[in-house]
Amino acid sequence: ADSGNWSVDVPAVTVGLRGAVAFNLRVTTLEHASHSGMFGGAVPDAMLAAIRMLASLWNEDGSVAVAGLTSREAETPPYDEAQLRAETGLLEGATPIGRGEIISRVWNQPAITVTGIDAPSIKDASNTLIPSVRVRVSARVAPGQRAEEAYEALIGHLRAHAPFGAQLEVDGLDLGQPFLVDTSGWAVADAKAVLEEAFGNPTVEMGVGGSIPFIAELAERFPNAQILVTGVEDPDSRAHSPNESLHLPSLQKAILGEALLLARLAAR
Repeated sequence: ADSGNWSVDVPAVTVGLRGAVAFNLRVTTLEHASHSGMFGGAVPDAMLAAIRMLASLWNEDGSVAVAGLTSREAETPPYDEAQLRAETGLLEGATPIGRGEIISRVWNQPAITVTGIDAPSIKDASNTLIPSVRVRVSARVAPGQRAEEAYEALIGHLRAHAPFGAQLEVDGLDLGQPFLVDTSGWAVADAKAVLEEAFGNPTVEMGVGGSIPFIAELAERFPNAQILVTGVEDPDSRAHSPNESLHLPSLQKAILGEALLLARLAAR
């Protein structure tokens, strides 16, 4: 129950999850810091190298530019730019990124995000050529590709695009496999039925752009288990945001749906 619903009124069973690859990358160009006025323009600082290298991860339209990262072909429900803007808070004048159907970009295509940078803050900035910077690279892996394969593609790309002979070091690697739910069993049918009863609307099958690595591990350990991925989030839950929240009526319906499901399981 770590996923979400299509809307506050329409329940969902999640049938697809992207995998995850995340690691820390240190970029180093100098043995020590130097005055930016004395040597700027003659030697590359680490920030310059990192910016140039990281920018190579995306095409001009914001889609992923890393060879070897694959996408999955699958039909998706209607989802337009207006819905994307409403659910994400995309600013007026700012444009979506990527290519293809919008919801497919989230469910079935890879994505790369730089989620952190260790470098002097603006408060502590000085006229200095920075010798080394460290960034956190986080990627989502489309269903159908192993996370290990995606990691090798990412690292290969970064090493091939490290400018000015910058040296790269990697640590803090985290891998999580993508997952596709087998919807042919009775469990998914039961879950859809009870959620429809609880919400008063038909249950949809949907993908999610996030990752739950535990699920793939569970399925590998227990290959005969039927996996159900449900949840209580709605499109405005703002997961991982400082004001993450739940729509309480939807939470109550989700609780009812799970209780009804447990009752069905007990009767089997």
